[in-house]
Amino acid sequence: MTDETISPLLNAKTADEVLDHVKNSGSSFLLGMMALPHERRMGMFGLYAFCRVVDDIADSELPAEQRLSMLQEWRGHVHELFKGKATHPVMELLIEPVKEFSLLEKDFIAVIDGMETDAEQTVFAPNWEELDTYCDCVASAVGRVSVRIFGEISEAGVEVAYHLGRALQLTNILRDIDEDALRGRLYLPLEAIEEAGINTKELPYILIHPCLDHACRAVARRAVEHFQAADEAMHKCNHKAMKPARMMRDYYEKILRVLLEMGWDAPRLRVGLTAFEKIGILIKSWF
Repeated sequence: MTDETISPLLNAKTADEVLDHVKNSGSSFLLGMMALPHERRMGMFGLYAFCRVVDDIADSELPAEQRLSMLQEWRGHVHELFKGKATHPVMELLIEPVKEFSLLEKDFIAVIDGMETDAEQTVFAPNWEELDTYCDCVASAVGRVSVRIFGEISEAGVEVAYHLGRALQLTNILRDIDEDALRGRLYLPLEAIEEAGINTKELPYILIHPCLDHACRAVARRAVEHFQAADEAMHKCNHKAMKPARMMRDYYEKILRVLLEMGWDAPRLRVGLTAFEKIGILIKSWF
């Protein structure tokens, strides 16, 4: 398997090539970026590219040892970035944002920590505490970098990152159950599974288990609580700075509502929003 197969960003020769890949990715993440002025938008493009690269490595079909070795290389890229050196075209997009927006190295390292969890083991029914730690690494840490790029460095901004990151990641988990299962992964917490009345011996069959919906709704309730807490924190923040966060919040909250309406009984359809719905979210969040 080549680096190109893992992620085209790994083989990018220039920052402009990285930008082209990001802009053509079709990610919902781009929705919030469009609300930002140029300098902040470029910072978010760099953050997205970084997250995309390490996530693609963690999700690749390479042996675990090789994935961990590659992620270790990216720890080195991060370390050099915070010494003022760009050792990869992705990092060229982050050199200025690191200085201009006082980004923190520990948040980038936390993202890699989360990716290493996926790379070194097949995550299957973690407990709530383990899942919360994972969500903090792969989502809330990204949120902590994002709010600084947005221009919100207050404690309320950190609180938004804490809760919104978890809300978004839990929503992703509920949306991607079948996709994750293809990789042998199940992120639903063990406590929710057991409280739904599913015997742990039945876990291999959980995707078609009649009580799966009950377990998923327990996770959805936790996501709703985090959305509500994020809303409360967002009211304490600069309204203009939080526009991109509101867009992402509205996008994923809509996804969660659709999931709750559909339920999780098999067979399931992967939930997405129409272009019209996305435009509606953009307009609502902007004004």
